[in-house]
Amino acid sequence: MSVATAGARIRDHAGRTALARGDRAVTRTEGVFRRALGEEFVRLHPQLQRRFGVGVSAGYGCIGHGVMTQVRRGPWWTVPFLALGSVRNIMFPEKGRGIPFRIDNHPYLDSFGRETVTFARTMHVRQGRRRRFDATMIYSEARGRIVDYLGTHQHLAVELDLSVSDDGALQLVSGAQRFYEGPIAFRVPSLLSGRAYLTEYFDDERELFVIDLEVRNCVFGLLFGYRGEFTCEFPQGKDAPETAKPYREERRD
Repeated sequence: MSVATAGARIRDHAGRTALARGDRAVTRTEGVFRRALGEEFVRLHPQLQRRFGVGVSAGYGCIGHGVMTQVRRGPWWTVPFLALGSVRNIMFPEKGRGIPFRIDNHPYLDSFGRETVTFARTMHVRQGRRRRFDATMIYSEARGRIVDYLGTHQHLAVELDLSVSDDGALQLVSGAQRFYEGPIAFRVPSLLSGRAYLTEYFDDERELFVIDLEVRNCVFGLLFGYRGEFTCEFPQGKDAPETAKPYREERRD
């Protein structure tokens, strides 16, 4: 055997070994919502099972198009906070009705090898003005639940508690929030944060998805919310487009 042939076989073996390791990593992924809900996942409406079954192993994503029938916010004093959040695609100050929107849910493995699903919501709040509300979700083994990183730089990590209603809707309530930036890390006090309450279900008669979200503060009440209706397509693919991924990824959950 020549040195060149031996070298080629070594390179080929190394390449196939790396591919096999990658395949094993992908095979172990079950989708973040399946892992979070466990046996409850099959109680979701079949269309919700398809929508929230997106994952690397499943090999597809979900793109929704529809209309926000209402986007609402709290009193006038919430506007500066919402405007600040819009700098990093975390909520926004506009409100209105009949707002066209798109939501991109794509699975991928982040730079830390964690299965991740994008939640990039783009809303055309008025002529010439679009707003993004970005999140990326992982399943945290340490916390035993989904952790939702908000915004373009994953500065806010929010724990999510999921459940399934008797009629097969997905219900979500957010919990503890943590802020991360370089060496800075702290839990955000409830007085300075909002708790999200979300319900999503499938309307069989109209054959579309319905979503309702409110973000409320324990003292000051409503901060932000929306209600929308949309249909979905399910493109094949095991990676998210770069435009849906965050600019920065945070290891800490």
